[in-house]
Amino acid sequence: MREVERRYTRVEARAGSDGKNIVGYAAVFNRESSNLGGFVEVVDPAAFNKSRGDGWTDVIARYNHDDNMLLGTTAAGTLRLSLDNTGLQYDVTPPNSRADVLELVQRGDVQKSSFAFRTFEDDWAATDQGFPKRTLLSVQLVDVAPVNVPAYPDSSAGLRSLARKFDAPFEDVRQLAEREELRKLFVRTDQPVIRAAEVGGTAGGKLTPAQARMKLLARRDSPYIA
Repeated sequence: MREVERRYTRVEARAGSDGKNIVGYAAVFNRESSNLGGFVEVVDPAAFNKSRGDGWTDVIARYNHDDNMLLGTTAAGTLRLSLDNTGLQYDVTPPNSRADVLELVQRGDVQKSSFAFRTFEDDWAATDQGFPKRTLLSVQLVDVAPVNVPAYPDSSAGLRSLARKFDAPFEDVRQLAEREELRKLFVRTDQPVIRAAEVGGTAGGKLTPAQARMKLLARRDSPYIA
């Protein structure tokens, strides 16, 4: 089972026109996120198609992602989800016991939204500036939430995905992220296959381009990586 990831959007959560609902965009398509710990991320317009096709099964709305602050569920029909050209929109009718959350949204004290997901498929590339960019192509939606102050999202699941792309140890990728050097993964090398002996491997053996790249990145004097 893939890890649950959380992302936040700057699009305002607000009270519905009837004053009883909370509505907002939990995710916005084709908009680059802020730095998530060495990479940025965008949500593809088709990312939620599988979840929608499955009937938004078991998706819930929780204030601040807190299990004790349940606002609604798709199973009960108290949470409604839809997709448009902007992104993933939610409309939740909280119970009377959560009238405080509705009031906080109405007053403007709570203005942010968030969504939690598991990744089925993603893709990695680089921005025009060479910064690593992850595109979420297909995800399982877990929950949506109005939130107070968005916490810095945990980037470990994204870094694990990047490690899989380059067939590299997660710890190596994590260390590159800590040094803000992930963009080096996307720099082309002059040699597509390098003898293992050149990068500390077994003499006479060969490494894949991804393995060779990671070995070279570990060498500060590498002649192959800018």
